[in-house]
Amino acid sequence: MTEYVPMMWISPSAPSDTLKDVITGELKSQVDSVWNAFWSGGISNPLEVIEQITYLLFLKRLDDAQTAAERKAARTGEHLEHPIFPDGTDQFGRSYQDLRWSKFKNFDKTEMFTVFSESIFPFLREELTRQSDGGDSSYSHHMKDARFTITKDHLLQKAVDLIDRIPMEDRDTKGDLYEYMLSKIATAGTNGQFRTPRHIIKLLVEMRDPKPMEAICDPASGTCGFLMATGEHLREHNPDLMFDPTQRAFFNNDQFHGFDFDSTMLRIGAMNLLLHGIENPVIENRDSLADLHSADEEKYDVVLANPPFAGSLDYENTSKELLKVVKTKKTELLFLALFLRLLKPGGRAAVVVPDGVLFGSSNAHKQLRKELVENQLLEAVIKLPSGVFKPYAGVSTAVLFFTRTDSGGTGDVWFYDVASDGFSLDDKRTPLESSDLPDVLERWRALRGEFGEERSTVELSRARTERSFVVPRAEITGNGYDLSINRYKEIEYDEVEHRTPADIIADIERLDQEVVENLAELKRLLA
Repeated sequence: MTEYVPMMWISPSAPSDTLKDVITGELKSQVDSVWNAFWSGGISNPLEVIEQITYLLFLKRLDDAQTAAERKAARTGEHLEHPIFPDGTDQFGRSYQDLRWSKFKNFDKTEMFTVFSESIFPFLREELTRQSDGGDSSYSHHMKDARFTITKDHLLQKAVDLIDRIPMEDRDTKGDLYEYMLSKIATAGTNGQFRTPRHIIKLLVEMRDPKPMEAICDPASGTCGFLMATGEHLREHNPDLMFDPTQRAFFNNDQFHGFDFDSTMLRIGAMNLLLHGIENPVIENRDSLADLHSADEEKYDVVLANPPFAGSLDYENTSKELLKVVKTKKTELLFLALFLRLLKPGGRAAVVVPDGVLFGSSNAHKQLRKELVENQLLEAVIKLPSGVFKPYAGVSTAVLFFTRTDSGGTGDVWFYDVASDGFSLDDKRTPLESSDLPDVLERWRALRGEFGEERSTVELSRARTERSFVVPRAEITGNGYDLSINRYKEIEYDEVEHRTPADIIADIERLDQEVVENLAELKRLLA
């Protein structure tokens, strides 16, 4: 469903919105230097730059994996079976051992470019897609259509020098460095796709609170930001997660599911998860609105997504099952219908939608809102400032939180009107000292009883003049299932006392008299 267009250039000085900031300023500066070199060398599309660097990251990871396997074999005295870099030579007579990162990185720039373009890249693209064990991750499955587009040897050398400095054993460093590169993506695609700011993703993940052994899905995954943040959340809140064999295996192989339409994004998204310690996520090339597989219905515990808005749609190719839920050409409505299909009963979602979903007057809009309110459990509507997605787009958005029940359950719906997300709402998105997002999370947790009954009662009884408040289902129903916050928010007006017109006229006359007197005095002094 997602479609991409050439990306616009972002200045390397643009602020990053990564989840953490553990990479050093020196390393960031080196990334920016490489970025500028690619730009001046004719590769100005940030996605293309990231994709080329991704190949190098993967090559280094493969060498590290084989080195670890060789050390284990040496300790145990066993023979290394199915090596990633086997003995023998390729069609150019080059030893496969020379294709390993530890050898390749030491070549001079001319030989480095020749070896990579002639031997290493075809090896990555062709061999790994055929080897069931090669790569040990879903990333290798997306190499088939990959292209090597670096045309200058000095660019390749700069990128190799950068990658060689990354401590691959440090998940935080390598993951955050990749996120720093992803922060340079700066435009929306023609189908309304754009990168979701990571601090917004972090809030949604914290509020939805995925658990170990829960299947997570993003049907419009892009760079896999939601899945990556979920992995970080699970590690942070479950310290024993990776020590439990069952949970660890599920985490690495079955917990994370992402679908996207674009092969470049699949490679980038898979690498993003790999560098954040998720070994083999299920990242598939799929048009989510067309390829609704019956095996995926009622499969997922949590859906987290920011689907494309107002995209072009092949109506004839749209899943007939989704059209049964809501007959429309609007992608944002079809995606909501899709989420309900994907969720298990009891499964929960947090999804970004354009404001029009909240108050649109078409039958499809009303039908879908009624479905959420009457047949499912609609929990919350969070209104985001219109500048949150700049410089990508100025679209006004909200976040819907709901649980699939198929039997209703909506009671009081919680609304929050976010005034600040911690950044200026212009194209520069300059960091600010204050943000409403921590308050959103705290009030949400209080509402759900995490801080005791007294705090929960406070949240339920807030006046509608405050930033957050609750609205009973009956009132929403009476308003035609309108979910726009302005429908229910009350504005408090300050009383202002105005002077009478007579008093104002008297003051004007007094001032005029003073001017006349001052002019007369000035004339006297000049006489």
